[in-house]
Amino acid sequence: MRIYRKDREYPEEYKDVLEELSTVIDPISTMNILDAGLLAGFNVEEDKLELWLAVESNAYYNMIGGAAIAHSKIIGDIMEKFALVKFSKVYIYDMRNNILAKFEKK
Repeated sequence: MRIYRKDREYPEEYKDVLEELSTVIDPISTMNILDAGLLAGFNVEEDKLELWLAVESNAYYNMIGGAAIAHSKIIGDIMEKFALVKFSKVYIYDMRNNILAKFEKK
């Protein structure tokens, strides 16, 4: 896994993914998931994308109770942009490595 940092330089295939992820909006903060700090890490392979989202420790989400709805929207938007469109396998994990969403083309 590559840890995501805004100031880091990434290979071209990672830049393409980051550009797409910058259009995924966090419905709570109304910022994109990169600026909101929700992308913790990612791995890009030829036909596989793995993302780690910092969703389990966001106290703001827990305080207002919108976590499930916000996370579902974010994950759905990510899957819409990448599953089958760019990758045949997409995995989204939380910070404890629990799988939040999985897509595998059969």
